[in-house]
Amino acid sequence: MSNIPHDPIMSPAPVKTAAEADALIAQVMGVMAELADVVQQETALVRAGRVSAASRFAEPKGDLSRRYVAGTIRLKASKPQLAHVARDRLATLQQRHESLRMLLQTNLTVLATAHAVSEGIVRGVSNEMGRRSTPQTYGASGRANAPTRGSGVPLAVSRTL
Repeated sequence: MSNIPHDPIMSPAPVKTAAEADALIAQVMGVMAELADVVQQETALVRAGRVSAASRFAEPKGDLSRRYVAGTIRLKASKPQLAHVARDRLATLQQRHESLRMLLQTNLTVLATAHAVSEGIVRGVSNEMGRRSTPQTYGASGRANAPTRGSGVPLAVSRTL
């Protein structure tokens, strides 16, 4: 007997009956619908600039993502059985998966844009603070000296706003 623990998420048991196949597909479709709803709400809030309100979706989104991955792993393990008992439902599942993929791509783009904008703002503020704290002197060429890299002023950001 093996002492290696069995991880049901990484090596799930494949479905054996048509009823199990229907239940698995229904479960994955339900998780996909919930995840799509959460992602749409988060995307809308981030687009509106309400990042702190959108942050409340982090935990449910993570939980739904884990459930979705576990379901897809079980679907992959059951692919031969599903091809025999639920061929028509697999096409619907693939269509829903594709629409979820497009929603997630949009969500990632919006989040990346918000991240880039906020990073640009923080860098701009930091550079301006560094420029103002550096003595305004002229160099040997007769031009104003640029702030040195070490002349940066620490910057604190409040996350409670």
